Amino acid sequence: MGSKVIFMLLVLCITVYGTNNDDSFSRQKVLEVEKKLQHLRKHSLKTIKSEDGDIIDCIDIKKQPAFDHPALKNHKIQMAPSYNSVKKDTTVSTSNKTKSAMMKERDEKSYVKLTSQQVWQKSGSCPKGTIPVRRIRKRELLKAPSIDEFGRKKPSFRKVNQNVDSFVLLTNHSKAMLFATAFRFVGGKGDIQVCYPFVEKDDEYSTAQVSLVTGSYDNYELVESGWAVNPSVYGDRNTRLFVYWTADGSKNTGCFDLTCPGFIQTSNEIALGAAIYPIPIPGGLPYQITIYVYKDPYTNNWWVQYGDKTNIGYWPSELFTTIIYNADAVEWGGEVYSTTVGHTPHTKTQMGNGQFGSVPWVPSSILRMRIHDNSATLKIPDFVDHYSDEYNCYDVFYNADYVEDPELYYGGPGRNPMCP
Repeated sequence: MGSKVIFMLLVLCITVYGTNNDDSFSRQKVLEVEKKLQHLRKHSLKTIKSEDGDIIDCIDIKKQPAFDHPALKNHKIQMAPSYNSVKKDTTVSTSNKTKSAMMKERDEKSYVKLTSQQVWQKSGSCPKGTIPVRRIRKRELLKAPSIDEFGRKKPSFRKVNQNVDSFVLLTNHSKAMLFATAFRFVGGKGDIQVCYPFVEKDDEYSTAQVSLVTGSYDNYELVESGWAVNPSVYGDRNTRLFVYWTADGSKNTGCFDLTCPGFIQTSNEIALGAAIYPIPIPGGLPYQITIYVYKDPYTNNWWVQYGDKTNIGYWPSELFTTIIYNADAVEWGGEVYSTTVGHTPHTKTQMGNGQFGSVPWVPSSILRMRIHDNSATLKIPDFVDHYSDEYNCYDVFYNADYVEDPELYYGGPGRNPMCP
């Protein structure tokens, strides 16, 4: 009799809870996630299995996820920028040809630029008229608080009084950055060294990017691009190319890559969220990617250029209210998210390559930084400042003396004797 009871209970558990990895989630959430994934994949015309485990769907460019956004129902795709941004770069001034001894040791030829190298490209390509979309994994979508919040940064502020409109900054974001302000910015560019930082927990991330931002600290509009190690979005700790946007400080809008409607992709060569390769060998040559984020002066769309010629796509002007005119600031640097930032024990998640930015020639770098303001061309920013939220955990060093082109060094190990 006892055996029959145990058997019946076992059958009941299997019926109610299932036997797969979805056991810990409600049936309603599982169904919502499956419906979302089915919707995202229904327009796939070709599937590519990457050697790193990613699945790339080649999706009809006119049926990409962006057009699920209510504001983009009647949007006409802009296939190329209205002007050739490649030519908009100034040469280094010939009036300052003196370099420091350390600058001479860093021969710029030793840096290898990555222009379009991604792991999945070894396994195939997407035909013209389609875009490569990295397939979202079911387990990552299930772990998100909600489908709408998946791929969105946690806001860096919270409302402290429900009866008044007041906010305070949280301490779960740590930045080490250089920023240019006090101008009307319509573009920012930089060569970002590719790093593979240690990320301690699955809900933490480490990024390096070029950002353009405008608005108040609690309701800013932002567009940015760079590399990220973000397990909660990508399901692993590979370094991946990303774009990100928000129109309200990440409270209710914006996301990484194509995880929500918004960013319109035009390139059939680059997959957002795909792993970057080759992996630098310790002691070997450092690799870098060139990122240029800029506004089209005629459409007010914000474009992302990868390398010196590949335009990935753009954020349509319909998504924003203020940055469609210009950005208030350009930022270059790193960011770490963790709920233990500012607490003891501090997170061990690294920024950059895990070395402090103030240690010469050891840390990660961003070089060839440029802005586009009211001038006709890209230029080296004249008025800049640098900032670190936690200088004992992550710091930044800006070298603009006796060099032809200013250099930014940033990063840190997170938890260490000075940052317990």
